[in-house]
Amino acid sequence: MSLFASIEASHLEDAKPLAARMRPRNLNEFIGQSHVLGEGTLLRRMLIADRIHSVVFYGPPGVGKTTLAELIAKSSKRRFIALNAAATGVKELREALDESRERLKSSGTKTLLFVDELHHFNKQQQNVLLPDVEQGVVSLVAATTANPFFALIAPLLSRSQIFELKPLSTEEIKAVLRQALSDETRGYGQKNLKVPEEVFDFLAASSDGDARRALLALEIAVESLDSRVLELTLEIAQESLQKKAIRYDKSGDDHYDVISAFIKSMRGSDADATIYWLARMLEAGEEPRFIARRIVIAASEDVGMADPQALVVAMAAAQALEMIGMPEGRIPLAQAAIYVATAPKSNASYNAINQALSDIQKQYILPVPNHLRDGHYPGAKRLGHGEGYQYPHDAPDGWVKQDYLTEPRSYYTPTDRGYEQEVSRRRQRQGD
Repeated sequence: MSLFASIEASHLEDAKPLAARMRPRNLNEFIGQSHVLGEGTLLRRMLIADRIHSVVFYGPPGVGKTTLAELIAKSSKRRFIALNAAATGVKELREALDESRERLKSSGTKTLLFVDELHHFNKQQQNVLLPDVEQGVVSLVAATTANPFFALIAPLLSRSQIFELKPLSTEEIKAVLRQALSDETRGYGQKNLKVPEEVFDFLAASSDGDARRALLALEIAVESLDSRVLELTLEIAQESLQKKAIRYDKSGDDHYDVISAFIKSMRGSDADATIYWLARMLEAGEEPRFIARRIVIAASEDVGMADPQALVVAMAAAQALEMIGMPEGRIPLAQAAIYVATAPKSNASYNAINQALSDIQKQYILPVPNHLRDGHYPGAKRLGHGEGYQYPHDAPDGWVKQDYLTEPRSYYTPTDRGYEQEVSRRRQRQGD
């Protein structure tokens, strides 16, 4: 390498942000993901044997997907091609595959194809990729933040090992930060900064398991220090971070996972968890009307007749949201969510309508009994419609025993919780 080339390479390295400079250079420097990379795991055995066929790393940003792919490339004896799916069209993809095929034919050299942000490939691009993956022309190593079971076509999915990477724990984030502060070449080891434990705690808690976010906050904090300052304080770290960014994909896993946790917390009668998931959705910018609709549904599906007032409260909260908007709308949403969470639970109404619909779809349709048919139009009496109907309000108890179906069917079975206790007692008095 010439002197000028060396200087240019040095400038490029210096321009890299801290997170890029601190990318692990080998597996020993890699922090986290022990569930897929620990001793004896499938992935580590595949790496040691250089038997990577087709793997997809799936997980949130900043957990090591791209880094792991690069480490695999370094440890492999294969030729390495890297593509970013967001910037690669069918033409470029075909060129890379054709080149890999020709190299395999001419020299027997296999190719490791790394595709970052794989979910940006549409079905056509994935179908272009499939034959060469299937025939072993390329070994695919891909990274994606989208759930591959939704984002990938079934044939490509079935030919790939899926490894889900998790957000780093707070202790793992602290280890990443300490690594950057001690590294004298790529990090800030030469500065000999004093960093209290509370700074590590704050940055780790604020990064939500994202190592890149933690390193960015550290970089801003350190680079903004006066050269005479030898301590990175909590106040400086807080100023450098400003507002915590909430990781939340409104069209992907976060949207579905968090709303699922919210609904299940209401169903499980945990008011604190319910409010936590509600707050996370609101802070991340989830559509409040969507949240209101889910509370209304839960009020009927999970509370139902155990407390009919739950639906009233949920509907009132939805209407209040429309009237007052956000941010004040968070208050009636919280009230309704807590009401639903703490109300007695019954899915008897939900089960009843589902079973009745199933019967209508799968069994013969019951005719309307003659005495329940409309008897008001001319000629109805000649057909016997309405004949024998007993008007319940004429009875002392406001109820008379008569058939309302042409054959017995049972759908609604009230529980012994909340208002349904009274419903059960009433039905028993009526001989049901």
